[in-house]
Order: sequence, then C-alpha cells, then structure tokens
Amino acid sequence: MKFFRKTEFILYDTTNSSCPPIYPQAKMRMSPHSYSMNVLLKTPLAEFPIGNLPLHQHPFPTAWHRHPQAWISQADVLALLASLQDTLVDQHGHYLAWKNLSPSENALIATSSLRIIHPWDLLKANENYVGNITDNCIDGDIHSAAHIEGIVHIGKGTRILPGVFIEGNAIIGENCKIGPNCYIRGATSIGDNCHIGQAVEVKNSIILSHSSIGHLSYVGDSVVGHKVNFGAGTITSNLRHDGKNHRSMVDGKLIDTGRRKFGAIVGDYVHTGINTCIYPGRKLFSLTTTRPGEIVDKDL
Repeated sequence: MKFFRKTEFILYDTTNSSCPPIYPQAKMRMSPHSYSMNVLLKTPLAEFPIGNLPLHQHPFPTAWHRHPQAWISQADVLALLASLQDTLVDQHGHYLAWKNLSPSENALIATSSLRIIHPWDLLKANENYVGNITDNCIDGDIHSAAHIEGIVHIGKGTRILPGVFIEGNAIIGENCKIGPNCYIRGATSIGDNCHIGQAVEVKNSIILSHSSIGHLSYVGDSVVGHKVNFGAGTITSNLRHDGKNHRSMVDGKLIDTGRRKFGAIVGDYVHTGINTCIYPGRKLFSLTTTRPGEIVDKDL
C-alpha cells in the first residue's frame, strides 16, 4: 500500500445530519504528493472512511502531531492527555502521536490506536471505532419487522426492510436499501447508496459507497471498495481449517496478518460472477471480474 506524506489538522464542526458527530470532526490539508492505496483505486488513505468518517476527520488535538498513517482512538487521546508521557506508541514501539514538535522516548503504549500499513489494518480501526459508538442515530426508516440488537447509525433515505437482523454496532450511510431478510453483525460500516439484499450476511466488514451485495452472499471480515457488485452466491471465506492466522502476499512474500478471521480485500469496481468463492485473505484489485462459479485461490 502507498500513502500520503504531509498533513495538517484543523478542528472544525460541520454536519448536515440531525445526529451529532461521534467526536468533533477535523479538516485536513493534504500535500499534492498524496498517494492512493494500490488495492482500493480511488481512495487515498486520508479519505478512507473508518465508520463512514474519513480518516482525516477523526478527532485529534490541533496542537499535537501524529504519524500520517495513524488512526488514533479517543481513549488513547484521553489517556495521553492525562499522562506525564508526551508520545504515543504502538505495541512495537512505533510512534503514533506526540504532544511536542517531535516524538520522544517518554512514551505511552496505545491500547487501540494503530498505524494503517496494510489493507487489513483498516478492519482493526473500523472495529475499534464502530464498536465504541454509544448512541443511536437514526435518520432513515426501520420497518417494524426488522430487529436491532446494538447501537446503530442509519443515514437519511436509508430503508431497513422486513426480516433484517442487526446484531452489534453498525454504521449505515444514506440512501441504502438493506434487506429484506439479511443479517448484519459485528462492527460493520456500510457507505452511501449501497444495497445489502435478500439472504445476505455481512459480518465485521467495511463496504464502501455505491456497492451492491444483492442476494445469497456472505461477506465476513472483509473490505469492499466503491461500486462493487457481488453476483448471487458470492462467498468470502474467512477462517483457515487449522485456525491459524491468515497470511497475505506482500511484495512476493507471505506475511502474517495477525488475524484469525480475515476475508477479502476487494478493490473498486470489482464484479463477481454468480457463485464465486474467495479463499481467505485474498485481494481482488480494482476492475477485476470473475466468471460464474470461479474459485479465487490467489490474488487477482
């Protein structure tokens, strides 16, 4: 994955929704040398939505500094603010954020913040963010025959149809059609203008705007890009038979993702044929298509 370089953060408050933002929003000026992730064609990291909020709009004190690939949790911001340390690091000692002009060895270890280095790191950030929302925000319509057990944000114009079961926290954007008879669970975020249809299960995943998972499909622990269409019966497998962590090919080498459950990374504009089966941890790059019944056992 390739990322942007230089950033500047300025806090501001702007929303057209009747629901307040989860945290104060932030505005970023990006250098002209910004780079896109090479799997998700149209989305620079700064603009990638974590819980449907672009990474650069997640809250951060204006006087502090952070690594441009870092997602910082509100809990870690508060912990660093209350501590005598001036630098936040991850479990490997990599700098994430610092109060002064440069990081120091006087560091606090983050509990949930991380650097987004690989596409699957987006899932961890999304899990932490969506999993910690505390208030419902419902601007759409929920049918009386739908059932929700968790905290949800549902955007304007979105319809939750009969037979939908949402278990756990979920953030769903505007003008979506969810259902009928589908199952959404885990910390899942779904962008604007999406369709999650009949007999579909979405678990602990990120689905970007204008994508359709129409019917009889399973999306688990996966990232699905913009304007993706899954043919009926498309399945993302997410668990090895031996229960070990998944590995993924990066620069010709298999590396440990650290994830026991890991589905697929699906780039923008991917279309799958009916009954496509995707092995765990595989990447489908932007504009890829599959034939009906295809088994995806390697990156495409």
